[in-house]
Amino acid sequence: MDLFSTLQEEKARLSQSESRIAEIILNDFEFAVNASIIELAEKADVSPPTVTRFCRRLGCESFSDFKIQLARTAYIGVRYLKPEPQSTDPGDVAKDIIAKAQNALYMLHQSLDLEAVERATALLARAEMIYAFGAGGNSSMIASEIQNRLFRLGLRVTASHDHSMQLMMAAAAKAEKDVLIGSSFSGRNTELVRAFNLAREGKVPTIALTQSDSPVARAADVVITIDMPEGTNIYRPTSTRIAYLAAVDILASLVAHKIQPQATQTLRRIKQQLVTHRDGDDRQLLGD
Repeated sequence: MDLFSTLQEEKARLSQSESRIAEIILNDFEFAVNASIIELAEKADVSPPTVTRFCRRLGCESFSDFKIQLARTAYIGVRYLKPEPQSTDPGDVAKDIIAKAQNALYMLHQSLDLEAVERATALLARAEMIYAFGAGGNSSMIASEIQNRLFRLGLRVTASHDHSMQLMMAAAAKAEKDVLIGSSFSGRNTELVRAFNLAREGKVPTIALTQSDSPVARAADVVITIDMPEGTNIYRPTSTRIAYLAAVDILASLVAHKIQPQATQTLRRIKQQLVTHRDGDDRQLLGD
């Protein structure tokens, strides 16, 4: 039961007494989750039976059941129950977004495991086939970006966002010739763990971009750890993805230098087609 969703749905139909109880829950969550029925009734200036009726109105069997459901919302995150006020001025929003992106890049730079990056670069550079896996909004984007960055270097690479397809690709990958690289922002993608474990059984090297000491990290052969604090602004898109994109760019650049003759030739052929059929000259973005 999502108690707060139910409360929002019932809010317009609440009596004045019930509305006072609702306001306390919404505005003073810490008090509500710890208060007795008498304490909550006194603060709302209602009787304990009114509190009981309010709880049943929300679909709870009793006040005790209500307290259990209320406590469970803490696992979702209190920041979603009462978001901190944020400036909506365009200048302030732009400054906040850019500052957080810069901070994400700085933190990545300071914490980057260069030895792991070198190992991942070597695996990708010599791979006959690269499988890039990711699921969900952010990691799917990262998997696609890995494909986008590496195909233009003349490497064979495909991205998959489908769990079943990932499992089949992991099973079909060639031992010590192909490479699996997966992204998981949370590190808790159990399907990616399954694909990595299957690859390990088949002696296919695996690379993970993920949180340290997570299930995905423990399942991979090489781990590029990305640990970023999220903050409290629930409306700002996660700046962590900026760090992931930078990590992909670092890998792609290092791989390009490692296979320079092949990469140069493929990049030139791509650029030639763009100049011939779209741009007319060589002043546009390189390779895009």
